[in-house]
Amino acid sequence: MIIGIPRERKVHEYRVSLTPQAVRVLVERGHQVLVERGAGSGSGIKDEEFSKAGARLVDSEESLFDGAELIVKVKEPISEEFPLIRSNHIIFSYLHLAANRELLEVLRKSGVRAIAFETIELPDGSLPLLAPMSRIAGRLSVQVGMHYLEKPQGGKGVLLGGAPGVKPGKVTVIGGGTVGYNAVITALGLGAEVTVIDKNPKKLEFFHERFSGSVKTLPSYPEFVEGEVKGSDLVIGAVLVTGARAPKVITRNMVSGMEPGSVFVDVAIDQGGCSETSHPTTLDSPVFVVDGVIHYCVTNIPSLVPRTATHALSNAILPYVLKIASGDYENDESIKKGINVDRGEVLLKLD
Repeated sequence: MIIGIPRERKVHEYRVSLTPQAVRVLVERGHQVLVERGAGSGSGIKDEEFSKAGARLVDSEESLFDGAELIVKVKEPISEEFPLIRSNHIIFSYLHLAANRELLEVLRKSGVRAIAFETIELPDGSLPLLAPMSRIAGRLSVQVGMHYLEKPQGGKGVLLGGAPGVKPGKVTVIGGGTVGYNAVITALGLGAEVTVIDKNPKKLEFFHERFSGSVKTLPSYPEFVEGEVKGSDLVIGAVLVTGARAPKVITRNMVSGMEPGSVFVDVAIDQGGCSETSHPTTLDSPVFVVDGVIHYCVTNIPSLVPRTATHALSNAILPYVLKIASGDYENDESIKKGINVDRGEVLLKLD
């Protein structure tokens, strides 16, 4: 199969979907790989490295889409790419269609087969292609939150780890999945006071036992969410319902109760966000303020560390690219769950 790796067009998206090492594996399996010039530059990968791995460099995204059958991207196609999508394509990338009905309709009308990284699901319910970026986003969420808590950034001037004789900052993480777990690890490592809120009692049990009671755990009753949010310096939104829009577990009233200069990082923004006050932002203009609270709602947080993120993503998706490129995936239940749109039919459950 002819596989195309385009340069990402999303604002400040520096990742590339596959590394030269992964390309070499594909070429050795008999596939042709087209790589748009400059696709890896944001991740520190030179065009020559792709060439040496056996890829053919192309000068434009139009040429790449014209020549490729399987398009492997990082982020969802944006409007300027819509005209390039044809019915003979398979698109394999993050799509987040529950929060992007315009793209959903474009894919439906094009007759393309669109497979989303984020809805490929193993029998145990885990999401193997979402997990590596969720780990990175979870850790970055605290790093970003620390930055915006600094006074020159408009924050309240709190050091999460505190100081001798000074209490630490308070971090509340809403959602105990991969993002939440990695946010908790990072916040605890900095010395913050940490609360995690989740609707699943088994997850709360896991956090309690894993951290020997040093993390406060609460079920996601609205009154508990409100109390913890209002008392926090940093809130991390880490809510996920696979393939669906994130529920709005944080209300405007809860946000307005936080102290001015507090920070909210909504990692769930790809799926629409978990707060009534959230809307997507870009790395060009990452924050906005609602009722004195700084909101960071960037939809591609892992692009802050593209060298790390690109290699983590490529490692995870390569086995699936191999299977899709070979055509040997029609009966693979995990990949079938990833097919969101198929030749005009929408298979994703949106509600």
